[in-house]
Amino acid sequence: MAAVLSLRWAGVTPEQYDAMLETVGWEERVPDGLVLHVAWFEPGVMHVTDVWNAEADFERFFAERLAPAVKEVGLPGQPEVHFAPAYRHFVAPGGA
Repeated sequence: MAAVLSLRWAGVTPEQYDAMLETVGWEERVPDGLVLHVAWFEPGVMHVTDVWNAEADFERFFAERLAPAVKEVGLPGQPEVHFAPAYRHFVAPGGA
């Protein structure tokens, strides 16, 4: 069953997020099971919403690629992470 990841990470800046993107390369080498990724910022806080085919897909991606990059980039603190089963997801044709 698809899983929705909601993440809130205080203290992460857009520049640090961009460094993570460059280090991990998830847009060039899309992780197995990733369906959708959206990130946005409020003052002092990064938010992420992902849809994964299964929570285990994210856990594998985190262990193999994301955790080492978090350490390398030096992101502060720890994120608040919540998973929930997706009831339904729809991607509009031509949606970006």
